[in-house]
Amino acid sequence: SKKPSDVELAFVSDTAQHYSENGNERLISSSPSSVEPININNINTLDEALLKIQELEKRLKDIEYRIPKKYPEVKFLTFKDRKRILVTGGAGFVGSHLVDRLMMEGQEVIVVDNFFTGRKRNVEHWIGHENFELIHHDIVNPLYIEVDQVYHLASPASPPHYMYNPVKTIKTNTVGTINILGLAKRVGARVLIASTSEVYGDPEVHPQTESYWGHVNPIGPRACYDEAKRVSETLAYSYHRQENVEVRVARIFNTYGPRMHMNDGRVVSNFILQALTGQAITVYGSGKQTRSFQYVSDLVDGLIKLQNSNYSLPVNLGNPEEHTIEEFARIIHKMVGGKSPIVHKDAVEDDPQRRKPDITRANHVLGWQPLVSLHTGIEKTVQYFRRELMRSKHSERNLHSPVDM
Repeated sequence: SKKPSDVELAFVSDTAQHYSENGNERLISSSPSSVEPININNINTLDEALLKIQELEKRLKDIEYRIPKKYPEVKFLTFKDRKRILVTGGAGFVGSHLVDRLMMEGQEVIVVDNFFTGRKRNVEHWIGHENFELIHHDIVNPLYIEVDQVYHLASPASPPHYMYNPVKTIKTNTVGTINILGLAKRVGARVLIASTSEVYGDPEVHPQTESYWGHVNPIGPRACYDEAKRVSETLAYSYHRQENVEVRVARIFNTYGPRMHMNDGRVVSNFILQALTGQAITVYGSGKQTRSFQYVSDLVDGLIKLQNSNYSLPVNLGNPEEHTIEEFARIIHKMVGGKSPIVHKDAVEDDPQRRKPDITRANHVLGWQPLVSLHTGIEKTVQYFRRELMRSKHSERNLHSPVDM
């Protein structure tokens, strides 16, 4: 095999040393009698080093559940009151916040995620808890488990993610939704479908009520997501009428907060990242197009209220406070500081010009309305992005810093 360079070998050896030291220390603390330190001194090739790292990673994984772990304090529920709840896409941005809330309420939570856009570290603080289970699974394939409720959030949700693999996006929201509704039919579970304001397309009615049928381009670049979500709603109500499956449908408007992907291409993450790194803040088109932004904790409140309600028609969940994109860019610029200029680029195809929810129905049937102000929510999100940038810079330094052997 190829002889590694000094820098490559140094990096791999240092990584192995890190795993060996930490792994052996953790093993000793959990089971001192069964541990034999792994010898990393006789590494001559890069292939040998990589095999050694894999061995060390496997050892750490094997002991993951044996390490004493401190969890957030959760409410105690009796067996009678506790529900067994499935969250598809539960390692994603919104899903992981929902999981946190359900766990804190004392529910038993099963997360299913294929990690296409979800991240294990969003939920790793619950791994090992008796009420929590994480399953690596793609819902395009059938799933066989017993649950009381399902929150079906699995789907790419940002334009770069769903346009990167449009066929996969359609399959997740059609075949995946059929599998989840089939599961619900078998076990008698109630399903909440996480739909989207994108079902309204580029709306000709403003603000958008749930009775509006939408104005969608069925062959545009965003159609894989917009139309797939419309089909998922149709499937839900078809299973409801034909198979008596209990369904709830949430039409989710623009949402932001911690655990967003920094590079997911959404307006909030784009603007914050550009401002924090001193890049030009990019506004596509005139900047006069509008959006309504809700903080993730408000959305989670709405999802739980809707799931546990007796209301089965679609419900808008969003913040009716409307801002132009240009205005929003200035808010971010002012809050972050720095000298990033605001620049305009050509408009994106099929970009909706106005987006604002009418939340009369949510207010009336759920008693729900958003509570977190834009300033408070953006402040928390900026703090999160700062930490993520520090984390990525630290990782990059470790990756590129050679060490003495």
